Amino acid sequence: MIDPNYRWPEAGQAWRELPEPTRTAMVASGAAAWREIFHGCATYNKQWRLARPPVMPADAFRELNEVCDRLAQLILEACQRRARTAGELRRLLGVPEGATMLLDESEELSEALLAAYRPDVLISGGVPRIVEYNIDSSLGGGFDADTVVRRYARLYQEQGILDGLPVRPAPSLLDQRFVAIRDGLSLADGARVALLLDFDADYPGLETPDDFIKILSPLIDQARRFGIDLVIAPVARATLDADRRLVVGGAPVDALFRLFVPNRVTPSAGLDAVAGALDAGTLPMFVSTAAWLLGNKINFAWLYEDLDLLSADDQALIRRYVPHTVAFTAAELDRALADRESLVVKPADGSAGHGVLIGRELSPGEWADGLRAALDRGGDILQRYMPADRFAMDFVQIETGETVTAEVPYSIAPYLFGRTGSGALARVGFPGCDEVLNLARGVLLTGILLTD
Repeated sequence: MIDPNYRWPEAGQAWRELPEPTRTAMVASGAAAWREIFHGCATYNKQWRLARPPVMPADAFRELNEVCDRLAQLILEACQRRARTAGELRRLLGVPEGATMLLDESEELSEALLAAYRPDVLISGGVPRIVEYNIDSSLGGGFDADTVVRRYARLYQEQGILDGLPVRPAPSLLDQRFVAIRDGLSLADGARVALLLDFDADYPGLETPDDFIKILSPLIDQARRFGIDLVIAPVARATLDADRRLVVGGAPVDALFRLFVPNRVTPSAGLDAVAGALDAGTLPMFVSTAAWLLGNKINFAWLYEDLDLLSADDQALIRRYVPHTVAFTAAELDRALADRESLVVKPADGSAGHGVLIGRELSPGEWADGLRAALDRGGDILQRYMPADRFAMDFVQIETGETVTAEVPYSIAPYLFGRTGSGALARVGFPGCDEVLNLARGVLLTGILLTD
């Protein structure tokens, strides 16, 4: 149950409360082993690596998951008040027909769409602020978050650094995702499930498909523990058999775990095969691409439009945790021009920080030009700016091996699968970084440690 008066601990407090010798040993061991810890993990940063993961109190993490779960329900309900089907919602959002691939326009909006979600949370003024909500199966960063924090934990265990201390990795999000896939699709034990990726997408490592699949290969053993026979392949290589079943890796599959983004996936014969199997009803998919529409940022504006329809508790939750958001129209231009330092403009259907304008980082002229460009293309939101709190993190400089402590911004992204909280992705800034925390700008990815 959500505590409306929960007092959030100060960022970095859980780390500072660990014994000083423990902290010193964690940083030293992580700095010495950064190559092994981050091997195969996605990054564009060629200068810095983390020397340790962030530490968060377990009760704060549980509260955050409760808040995020309730907010996902409120987003779905806001959409259901306006649309009955995926097609109606697409048209209402102004998404062009065909822009969301594999979309069944007749699909009714239901709780089945809340199978996988990951909000992006900034800590601002000591309180989590949910600035975006990713609702879909194609949630990036999960493999890196789980892998990195467990490598850290294994290192600490081998060296006895955390012996006797109530510190542990957050629950495995990869495990919980396999549970959600198995249970959500009602799969029989030993079901053959295809994990398909778009290797023409812009993501570090995808340029070498065979190497990338090899890095992901531990997922095969992990899935087997949950009764899933996982096969990992490029979506472009999928085909159909005579019974219109999807064929991957030389044999038909019982289900699809879609790990490609439905509005940016590269058209291919393989994608056509997926569409054919879905049309034939032979391919259960985790998850329907209708879920992608729930992550459109205009839904945050709808939450504020609908405040008077909600309970007092839900109104308080939205006001506390969601920055005030409206659709950016010409009627908002004068206010946006006058309140530059307090506002952010974002494409409602964007991702990875593309097209985001932070008013205080621009001159008045640049801000005005950016606003008018956003109006011309349409489909943006205007959101209250939330300055990210900074906290001390430890880094190792790749070239010199030097360990550096710096105050940096960070965000946390909890993963919930099947309405169940699991692990989290921390996007951590680096010395000298700006405030837009995404992979393309060099942020560093890790999971988190929890402490009691």
